[in-house]
Amino acid sequence: MQTVSKSSDRRASLGTLELDPAIANLRTVINQVLTPKVQDIDLKGEFPEQIMHQLGEAGAFSHAVSTDFQGSGKGLKAAVQSIEEISKDCLSTGFIAWCQVACTWYLENTNNTALKADMLPKVATGQALAGTGLSNPMKHFADIEKIALKAQRVDGGYVVNGMLPWVSNLGPGHYFGIAAKMADSEEYMMAIVSDDLEGMSLRLNAHFIALEGTGTYSCVFRNAFVPDEWVLAAPCEDYVACIRPGFMLTQVGMGLGLTDSCIELMRRSNKRLGHVNCYLDDQAEDISADLEMARQRTYRLADQLNACTGVADPQLTREIIQARATASELSLRSSQAAMLHAGARAYVHGSAPERKLREAYFVAIVTPALKHLKKMLADMKETALPVA
Repeated sequence: MQTVSKSSDRRASLGTLELDPAIANLRTVINQVLTPKVQDIDLKGEFPEQIMHQLGEAGAFSHAVSTDFQGSGKGLKAAVQSIEEISKDCLSTGFIAWCQVACTWYLENTNNTALKADMLPKVATGQALAGTGLSNPMKHFADIEKIALKAQRVDGGYVVNGMLPWVSNLGPGHYFGIAAKMADSEEYMMAIVSDDLEGMSLRLNAHFIALEGTGTYSCVFRNAFVPDEWVLAAPCEDYVACIRPGFMLTQVGMGLGLTDSCIELMRRSNKRLGHVNCYLDDQAEDISADLEMARQRTYRLADQLNACTGVADPQLTREIIQARATASELSLRSSQAAMLHAGARAYVHGSAPERKLREAYFVAIVTPALKHLKKMLADMKETALPVA
């Protein structure tokens, strides 16, 4: 067993307000198996497959899942906290942990009881790894881009064609969700798929400035047959409206964890440069106060969403969208502050502040991106929905 550093202890002590004991146990696993591999994941693009299985064994993906399906049943707040805790050390792993949690959320909310019983326990415990695949559909339903996949109804299922440009937490045999427009209809279907399906293949065709170690592939469907047994909902518009708030809210954990770690970097820099850092606009104490406000809001929203049955009301949905936007803005602000506090040392390739800066842009760009969120808020305001 590796020795836990004092810096890891300090990192764990930040943001422990209302922290579930299960999350404290998760921190032990993070310190032992994830922290030593962060540089390899970030700079070498190593996909932390075994680490993900270990995080699953520690319960990282199980909290939004009922106990009937090997979940903890603790709810969305604990799910957010798990992603938050992982993201303090490595946003790449925090992001694919979110992908895994999002897939459990899809399965938890489907009416396909056979699919849920077969697949959800494996995803919730990390035995099987899973992505989300809803970046394009989420943008499509917000009138940002066209739907990428088309589905033709046939006996026993659907034949799907098209390509999703980037889906993460993938590899041979991994599951992920898709949404496709049904042929000769204005309706959509949503299903779980895998590259094990005939006619479905993965392609690695891009390299990113950050989040390289996330198992991100293009997914090509050429007359891929998706059986009814793997369908989450068809038509799926009401189902998507049901899962969308949880999809967005659990992402907030990435921003909370990243911001927390940036505050820690600022405090470390101040030990050497506090006499000049005090002239910068953003101080650790200021960002810390804003982080605690964001954290409290997120946890409250998680508890409220947990108590919902069906589609969340417009007021709650608007607050969740705003919380997600705040996570993006806090990530950008805190990572820039960490860079400026560290000074020239931060400008060395591979430094912790440099990685945090690259990671922060991902929080603000991954679907729903900050501009997507602001569009959603503007659209809701135009339809005269109540303002949070």
